[in-house]
Amino acid sequence: MQRIVFKVGSSVLTDLDNIAKERMLNLVSLLAEARKKYEVILVTSGAVAAGYTALKLDRKKEISKKVLASVGQPILMSSYKSKFDIFNVDIAQILLTEDDFDSRTHTKIFQQIIDRTLESGILPIVNENDISTTPEQLFGDNDQLSAHVAHYTNADILIILSDIDGYYDENPKLNPNAKIKKVVHEISETELQQEHSPNNEFATGGIVTKLKAAKYMMDKKRKMFLCSGYDLTSAREFLFQDEYTKGTLFKK
Repeated sequence: MQRIVFKVGSSVLTDLDNIAKERMLNLVSLLAEARKKYEVILVTSGAVAAGYTALKLDRKKEISKKVLASVGQPILMSSYKSKFDIFNVDIAQILLTEDDFDSRTHTKIFQQIIDRTLESGILPIVNENDISTTPEQLFGDNDQLSAHVAHYTNADILIILSDIDGYYDENPKLNPNAKIKKVVHEISETELQQEHSPNNEFATGGIVTKLKAAKYMMDKKRKMFLCSGYDLTSAREFLFQDEYTKGTLFKK
């Protein structure tokens, strides 16, 4: 059975100052369906955004962001649990930092936890542990985290569900005629040095962090698929029909 890592961002999971319940339910429904065919791991953002629904602090201040994450993590997981319960899917929470991939011992423990949860029919949900850590211990965005999770758990592919439909040949905000690249085999340094442009105040990435994740995956001889997390049609087509009308597949 193939193993897939899904990554979903804050912009998909939140709407203004609230959890986007319908989008989260659509995501959970997709993952529940995917588990019938694949081993599924979810890397999720959204703890800080979820915390802001309960406590209005300035997320630009580091300690406030940590407080928001500590408040938001149980809110986020509770939201996931209530929706996965509909499909009788048990979940596990796993919090990681960049340090966990720099230590063979920590990495091995993480790999064993993932393998055992999947063997037990439990869906592991991974997030970055930015509560009690220093900036040097963090990836800073879950695109990078999800690529590392995919590689170190020997996943066949990483699927990033984003607020964009795919990787365009030009900025679609500036050029309405920009076209989605269906397949990308190589990413240049120039592309990796573009300006970061998250579309949501709680997002930490933008297209550059997704390209970095894609390059990491391709360098490891793995694949990444980037598509919309708002409309999951492309994700479903890719997963269940082995085709897609929108989205970008990154592969060597």
